[in-house]
Amino acid sequence: MREQAKKNKTAWEYRAYEFWNSRGTPEEIAEQLKVDPLSKLKLHKKYFKNIDGMKVANVCGSNGRKAVPLALLGADVTIFDISEENKRYAKELADCADVNIKYEVGDFCEVSMDIFKNSFDMAYTEGGILHYFSDLDIFMNTIYELLKPKGQLILSDFHPLRKINSDGQTEGDYFDSRIFNGAVAYKKFFNEKEQSSFPDCSLRFYTLSEIINSVIRAGFTIKEFNEHPNYENEKLPGLFTIYAVK
Repeated sequence: MREQAKKNKTAWEYRAYEFWNSRGTPEEIAEQLKVDPLSKLKLHKKYFKNIDGMKVANVCGSNGRKAVPLALLGADVTIFDISEENKRYAKELADCADVNIKYEVGDFCEVSMDIFKNSFDMAYTEGGILHYFSDLDIFMNTIYELLKPKGQLILSDFHPLRKINSDGQTEGDYFDSRIFNGAVAYKKFFNEKEQSSFPDCSLRFYTLSEIINSVIRAGFTIKEFNEHPNYENEKLPGLFTIYAVK
């Protein structure tokens, strides 16, 4: 496992299960997801209307709150993620929703292609995960290799303008390419006294052109690129989504 992955694994296995439960137990969230699973995919609903029987790789799928709706819609879903704590919550969530999901814990950039090459019809990433990878080309190439010919990529992440400005170390320099230590995403939800014990992640923020060009270099054909408003200020971009085909 790469050193960056080891660091991020340590961070994401520190009280993650506790945090996810504080935002809703598996039993509570499962009941919500079962009512209308397609609506829980929010901005990306249009890509998942006809996925019954399809194999979907949910890359860095974390707590399963996107994988479980996909499974409820009939997809065969595998989560790839770094955290055993995330896996614990996701598997409990799937059990409570009466669906099955597979969960592979490890460094995504070291996924076994002997097992998974050309295995998936779709790959789905969302929620802000690109900054956990210091080499975007390796990340994109790994997704490309996972997909079958004509496989689809739905890649959604924080818009770089939002993400760059969210951390004091990089605010004001959109083109900063440093790898630096930063807080795990849920640390801020704990009280200040507890926060001092949280291990750091290893992060690297990207420009929009770096992301798009990495998708192209991997071999994908980009079919759509969409920008979505920031939830806190709709005059600014908050997220983006790339739809591409192998």
